[in-house]
Amino acid sequence: MKVALVYTSTTPELIELLEEEVSKALPEDTEIMSYQDPSILAEVREAGYVTAPPAAKLVSMFMQAVMDGADAILNVCSSVGEVADAAQDIGKYTGIPIVRIDEEMCREAVRQGKKIAVMATLPTTLEPTKNTILRVAREMNQHVELIDCLVEGAFGLDQEQFKELMTEHAGGVANKADVILFAQGSMAYCEEYIYEKYKKTVVSSPRFGAPALRDALIAKGLI
Repeated sequence: MKVALVYTSTTPELIELLEEEVSKALPEDTEIMSYQDPSILAEVREAGYVTAPPAAKLVSMFMQAVMDGADAILNVCSSVGEVADAAQDIGKYTGIPIVRIDEEMCREAVRQGKKIAVMATLPTTLEPTKNTILRVAREMNQHVELIDCLVEGAFGLDQEQFKELMTEHAGGVANKADVILFAQGSMAYCEEYIYEKYKKTVVSSPRFGAPALRDALIAKGLI
């Protein structure tokens, strides 16, 4: 069995954490294939939203994974999550499900509270993630209030500096929120740290994306 992890821009921490979560969720002999194209996120950041060319590049990576024999695909980047939504019909037609890393995380946030603080380092990730939360809340017949928390100045920082910046920004929203949601998988290594600091429910995508990928493979009868 083969699964494809499709990234735009990434970090070593995200790759290590996600592959660890996927390895725990799936059978030991599963082959993990990785696809990356940092130009996708760069173009989205430059435009301020997802334009046609980066969307086409992402879909091309999905299709390359299909041609390479993937049994399921995990879309890792939340900035282009809505492109993955749009590709669902292709996934159904080919029989290769395209799973979003962040959708189950968003559902869990809605289950856990009415006031959700959404933390992101990029506006281009913040808005699509908020859209997803609102969509799943509507599907769950729940009303939620979203609190923006844009963590600016995060690029180029080492882990300790990033944790400090995350802690500072989380402190500004912790007393207003029931749940703190990390919009980017690359933030996930701060999850336990922020929880211990503020004792608020914190959710990040890798630990939800891997089980969602497993569920897709179960639905196909492969597990």
